[in-house]
Amino acid sequence: MPISVQDLTVSYRHHPAIHHINVQFDEARAYAIFGPNGAGKSTLLKAMMGLVKADTGRVEFQQLQRQDIAYLPQQSDVDRSQPMTVFELAAMGLWYKIGFFGRVNKAQKVRVHEALQRVSMDSVAHKNIGALSNGQFQRVLFARMLVQNARFLLLDEPFNAVDAATTFALLEVLQQCLKQGKSVIAVLHDYEQVRAYFPNTVMIAREVIACGKTEQVLTDANLQAAFAALQTGHANKEWCEVPQNKLVEE
Repeated sequence: MPISVQDLTVSYRHHPAIHHINVQFDEARAYAIFGPNGAGKSTLLKAMMGLVKADTGRVEFQQLQRQDIAYLPQQSDVDRSQPMTVFELAAMGLWYKIGFFGRVNKAQKVRVHEALQRVSMDSVAHKNIGALSNGQFQRVLFARMLVQNARFLLLDEPFNAVDAATTFALLEVLQQCLKQGKSVIAVLHDYEQVRAYFPNTVMIAREVIACGKTEQVLTDANLQAAFAALQTGHANKEWCEVPQNKLVEE
């Protein structure tokens, strides 16, 4: 049951952020979305979630329901000023069961505490989220995602501004999710993280530069092509008329 991105273009103020993206994400796989700064990586993820409007194309969720897809935004996109405890934030992963203002029953409380235990945050479940460090807050956002128990996990720069110990711990959590048959799709900027933990990579520079097995995608030639495409994109009048890219093939 893949997620299929077909001919997807998103523009801001008439300038394409991504254009004519075609890619398929299969179940039980780990994918990195990788590319230079300004390549449209986060835009692609937001477009997949319907958070930004597409100019062309569509995203098809093959027999998937909305609750089958969990989205972890960048920390800067999350309001930490809300008077909310660690437990309450993690419990928001139950939104599809109880809504955003419903009560959590006994079994669901156990589920939330188990998720917090997996990220080593259950001991501070009562604490206000405004008092957390960046690393602690990211752990709670991971717990919220785990509570949802979705089949596809979409993460936008999940290790940005997070310490090394937390990064390692959360990467291990994602490895556990993969072993449970979930798919992980993460926007990343760390070359070594991609090579070590993500067997599949989609490299973009507004358009798809390469996609497939990570060792075949993360090459010097593809990296040079990505930087070149980003630099010349706006100057090329034929840019949005280039042939569509091929789907990822495993």
